[in-house]
Order: sequence, then C-alpha cells, then structure tokens
Amino acid sequence: MTDEEINAEIILDHYRNPHNYGRIENPTSEVTEYNPVCGDTVHMEVVERNGIVEKVSFLGRGCSISQGSASMLTDLVTGKPVEDVMKMSSDDYLKILGLDLGPAREKCALLSLNAIHKALKEEGDQ
Repeated sequence: MTDEEINAEIILDHYRNPHNYGRIENPTSEVTEYNPVCGDTVHMEVVERNGIVEKVSFLGRGCSISQGSASMLTDLVTGKPVEDVMKMSSDDYLKILGLDLGPAREKCALLSLNAIHKALKEEGDQ
C-alpha cells in the first residue's frame, strides 16, 4: 500500500467509527459550516479554557472525506493551545491528511478546519 492509500483508509476508518461525535454539555462556542456545492455539513462544539482546547466534538452529514477529516481534526486539536490551532493553515491540514485531492474534495476536507477556526474566533471575540 502507498502512503496515500494508507491515509485514505485512516479517513475511512474515522468516517465509519467517528471520534468525538456528538454534543458537549455547555460548550463555550459552537458553529455550523455548510458546503453548498455538495451539501456537507459539520457542526463543531468546543470547550476552551485558559487558552487550551479542552474538548471538541462534531455532528455532521456528508461524504467520507468531510466527516472523516472532522473526526481526525477533533483528535488533533484536543489539548492544544488555541493559538496553535488558529495558526493551522489549510495547507498544513491537507498535508496532515496526506491525500491528493481536487479542489471540490479539498473543500470537503477543510470544512471542519474552517468550523473550528470560526468557533475559536467567536470564543476570542466574546
């Protein structure tokens, strides 16, 4: 198997067995992102305390890439400083995913990153 095939299997596993799927009691921020091109939706809930992403969960509907990458992102950002999460670029996250995606599929993969950035920005604006 190539690295890309392995990474695709990891995303599929997260899609079939999502981590941190569901609701959080008393989130400090939450946001829903929608991709009108394909209809994918990701709703992220975050608990941020003292500049750290303490908990994050998601709910959503859509393709394996959007939902699998949302699951992966929740694992990646939990316990991280908000500052580090906010610095994570689209290119950074696409490299972590390790898939060669076309523009439409990149939007699917980045839906959760956009959501977490918006949720944390809203938290910081309050």
